[in-house]
Amino acid sequence: MLFALIRPREIRTVEVIGTTLEDVQTQLAAHRQPGFDLADAPVRMLKGEAKMEAVGMFLRVDGIREIDANEMPALKEKVPDGWRMLSVRRA
Repeated sequence: MLFALIRPREIRTVEVIGTTLEDVQTQLAAHRQPGFDLADAPVRMLKGEAKMEAVGMFLRVDGIREIDANEMPALKEKVPDGWRMLSVRRA
């Protein structure tokens, strides 16, 4: 029997503008919703201004479930649309 851990595949992005890197980080933290972690936030200076812009990418990290099947193809078929398989173990 195979067991797999699956999780929803969801990405959210938010754009923030700040005057300092700390300001940008604070704004991004304020936009973080429960169940999401900040995965990427490239920062760029705005042309002709003393400001910087960041586009934060938040990935869902909660909602983990376990599914099972006898063989790998059957296990893959059980992964719902919008979900991803994290790991597989045999028991």
